[in-house]
Amino acid sequence: MTVNKETYLNNLKLYFESYAPISEKSWKLIENLTHFQTVKKGEIVLENGEICKNLYFIAKGILRTFITDEQGNFYNKNLFLENRLACSKVSSMLQIPSNFTIEALEDCILINLNYKKYIQLISENDDLKTFYIAYLEKNWIIEKEQREVALVMQNATERYISLLEKHPSIAERVPLLHIASHLGITPTQLSRIRKSLEKDL
Repeated sequence: MTVNKETYLNNLKLYFESYAPISEKSWKLIENLTHFQTVKKGEIVLENGEICKNLYFIAKGILRTFITDEQGNFYNKNLFLENRLACSKVSSMLQIPSNFTIEALEDCILINLNYKKYIQLISENDDLKTFYIAYLEKNWIIEKEQREVALVMQNATERYISLLEKHPSIAERVPLLHIASHLGITPTQLSRIRKSLEKDL
């Protein structure tokens, strides 16, 4: 897998700056924390029960976070495509074992940031604090609430259409059983929704 580090680091910088302006000094501090990792499709990035020590910026590929019950059934918590940060936030913050697993759904290129060092940089630099507040508000308050409301207020077809609007190529890249789990429905229900939408086109 080709790793174009300069391009991927620039995408990480653009991701940070999409939340708040960051000085060159602060960016260099962040850049110095970065470590590239290539992961094969199906490989586990973080095991359930492992303490999450890194933030993972997805330069290329798709990650899923999932929970497995005692019967071995899995429930997808999230699907993360390119140019997003993924981690077990509670595990990282509290330094406790993660309740879920992170797996690569495609061959991935990740940019890892050591969580403790990353938080230390945020505490020492005001522009990074501003970024971090904006990041938490958007991803852990606004988007989380919108998803919770959608699960109650929207039907499965509406939730699937919203997902396609955000990620038009997701149905070609992610197995349908994972999309169905992410939407909180069965693969059979998703197949019916897809057939119904195809008829309407």
